[in-house]
Amino acid sequence: MKPQPRAESLFRRALKGPLVGPSILSADFGRLGAQVKSVLRGGADFIHIDIMDGHFVGNLSMGPAVCAAVRRAAPRAFLDVHLMVTDPGLFIDPFAHAGADNITFHVEAKGSPRALLRRIHAYGICGGVAIRPQTPWRSLEGLLAHADLFLVMSVNPGFGGQAFLPSALPKVRALRARVSRHQRIELDGGINADTARRCVGAGGDALVAGNFVFSSSNYAKAIQSLRPATTKLGLRDRG
Repeated sequence: MKPQPRAESLFRRALKGPLVGPSILSADFGRLGAQVKSVLRGGADFIHIDIMDGHFVGNLSMGPAVCAAVRRAAPRAFLDVHLMVTDPGLFIDPFAHAGADNITFHVEAKGSPRALLRRIHAYGICGGVAIRPQTPWRSLEGLLAHADLFLVMSVNPGFGGQAFLPSALPKVRALRARVSRHQRIELDGGINADTARRCVGAGGDALVAGNFVFSSSNYAKAIQSLRPATTKLGLRDRG
């Protein structure tokens, strides 16, 4: 039986402002369920789950069991799984069954991106494609009509706590000019109140923040600060 998506439209609808998704890579795993519930109460739109295989990137993180645990803790949350793995085809089925609502893989990884997206969409969930900082946006050009989300890494993938790379912004502007308002452009890495404004100004509409949210003593305040009050989606970045 195929898993039933819980909030499918989140990554497929027109938005008036950016979505914010805390990355549990920066959470306290001893209190993971409680922290997930707390950031959702604080206004998080989705939960971002970073999966690393120790090969595609030089770090090893969590697996489907953690995704399933987050699903149990937050049955109605939108779970955004980011596969930083060499062979994403090995991970689609386990994470779909573990409760993922979106699965994003890297265009630099093994396999046909279109075939991988078809496999993801067959579960009735969203599918995204990511690029590293060194990868040009044009590597996504043939996928613009096929993915629900395009993830532009604003740090080198693998570890949290890195500084934001401004070279991500021209890629975001190029993609926003070519995709519909029903498709997400996500940024991940070095997101804080200042860089969030720049990302949204360039056209980003899904912001992943780990350290900035989970190191805060007030999750609601931190999340709200990532939604720039004076910057509309798609305006050219001026900072």
